[in-house]
Amino acid sequence: MQGDEPSIQERLFPTMTCFGCGPANERGLQLHSFPTADGATATFTPWPEHDNGLGFLNGGIICTILDCHSAAAVLWEADKRGWGPGPGAALAYVTAGLDVQYLRPCPLDAPITLQARLTEVSEPQMTAHVEASWDGKTRAAAIAVWKRWRPRPTT
Repeated sequence: MQGDEPSIQERLFPTMTCFGCGPANERGLQLHSFPTADGATATFTPWPEHDNGLGFLNGGIICTILDCHSAAAVLWEADKRGWGPGPGAALAYVTAGLDVQYLRPCPLDAPITLQARLTEVSEPQMTAHVEASWDGKTRAAAIAVWKRWRPRPTT
């Protein structure tokens, strides 16, 4: 929580078990994102187990927190606009693409700041620019494309 305010994840999907952002996954990363005017902000503190073998944060963990943090911004915006999950969908949107650029190593022993900014907002699709930074420098950045989840009937 930021102060006494519950995170986006705690507000919108408290029973979600996603490894990165699911509040109900005790062994997950437990990412907590908070709304901003144009997206979301968060702080993530790596664990020693997230080591890439060289003393820095593992690239897969970086990718996961960028994906999950962009999800918070997208799902918060969808909720504000009344674009909830459709029939048979657990969430209103799902990741359709994530283009990650690793710019500098992320520390393993310090909190990482995450910022997500929505750059495209429409009911069929949203796009977010998301960054992980530390010590005033962007360490990784991504463009995350999210599409409306419309489950197809299984045969």
